[in-house]
Amino acid sequence: MTNTIAIRREDKNEWERRVPLTPAHVARLVQEHGIRFIVQPSPIRAFADEDYAQAGALLREDISEADVVLAVKEIPVPLLQSGKTYVFFSHTIKGQPYNMPMLKRLMDLHCQLIDYERVVDENNRRLIFFGEHAGLAGMIETLHALGQRLQWEGYTTPLAEVRHAYEYGDLPTAQTAIREVGRKIVEEGLPVELTPLVVGIAGYGNVSRGAQAILDLLPAREISPAELLTLEHDDDQHRNILYKVVFKEQDTVAPREPGHPFDLQEFFRHPERYQSRFAMYLPSLTVLVNCIYWDTPYPRLVTKEDARLLFQADTPPRLRVIGDISCDIEGAIEPTIKATSPDNPVYVWDPATDSAVDGVAGLGPVIMAVDNLPCELPVEASTSFGDALSPFVPALAACDFSVDFDLCQLPPELKRAVIVYHGELTPNYRYLEKFVAKQ
Repeated sequence: MTNTIAIRREDKNEWERRVPLTPAHVARLVQEHGIRFIVQPSPIRAFADEDYAQAGALLREDISEADVVLAVKEIPVPLLQSGKTYVFFSHTIKGQPYNMPMLKRLMDLHCQLIDYERVVDENNRRLIFFGEHAGLAGMIETLHALGQRLQWEGYTTPLAEVRHAYEYGDLPTAQTAIREVGRKIVEEGLPVELTPLVVGIAGYGNVSRGAQAILDLLPAREISPAELLTLEHDDDQHRNILYKVVFKEQDTVAPREPGHPFDLQEFFRHPERYQSRFAMYLPSLTVLVNCIYWDTPYPRLVTKEDARLLFQADTPPRLRVIGDISCDIEGAIEPTIKATSPDNPVYVWDPATDSAVDGVAGLGPVIMAVDNLPCELPVEASTSFGDALSPFVPALAACDFSVDFDLCQLPPELKRAVIVYHGELTPNYRYLEKFVAKQ
């Protein structure tokens, strides 16, 4: 059989301009595999409707005849249709309460749900993701927040020239601008009161790599977490550089049992046996960029109490900005109490009132918590994402979704990502039953 594949328009918010497949990807899939595409028109998509038409897709408002529907973000519950196969980021695998009604509706309609987040290889490594572009845009936004915060404090630095990621239009323009900021730091230096200016990055995966790629456009010297703790302050030698510290699990947590050695696999299997030790680094950081995956059993990176103690000290802390790229509300960064949008990306978390004040002014850390950062670089993000997704599309087009799940001939990478099949949770996701039952 040959399934018709639809690309629906994104409508979660005005900033969501990304696509799962670009016109170039569609053209190649039409020409090489004869796949039939329907594309729903969109006034905000980063790629023109006409480009999809020229690629061989049909432009139609009504995509109900499609067997498989591709999207980026969640599809509104009222638009879900019976028996369809939906492929998108569902944000359900942690039992997220806000998406359980959607999951239940997919089950009631006897649909299939395939989640990009769970398309992994045999070593559980993700294969289709926007993570790197979240890191790229997130670091730009974090540097913008730092420049604005320092300016509010009365410091003049080249970092004040960093703009919002989306204002650059594309990644090469942003990279050129950040390099120019770096050149001025080398030539003009930073106020000695701010030195050493240290950017800590928690995590070392795809998101971290994107964040580091931007930071490395500045004169950034990498040091270890141990070296961070002995770095001298207020030294003129630090004026023309920044310092980068990448934190791994063994740097951020320690076994609860005294004398017990750190074991990464044990930490993954039994996070309850570990406790955070990250607070020891906070006084030495100017910026913290959070790029880690977090779920409830894991220790937090920064608790509200950690931040309160830091900002209740007699002298103002060095920490100015937390770029929470992962953006789990009250998660790894507990002071992340709300998500933000590209046009209003930051707020100050007030330690005294546990409240958020938009902007960079106030006592407390500036929190950057944009929850859809890749949409600030929509063309590059979509192109990279489509490069990863397009090899799997022929299998989606050829799959007979009428057979039992055991007989479904999807590649193993896709089959691992099937959360719902014929309206039932598949074996790997039956743990979600307790969350769905609350609906």
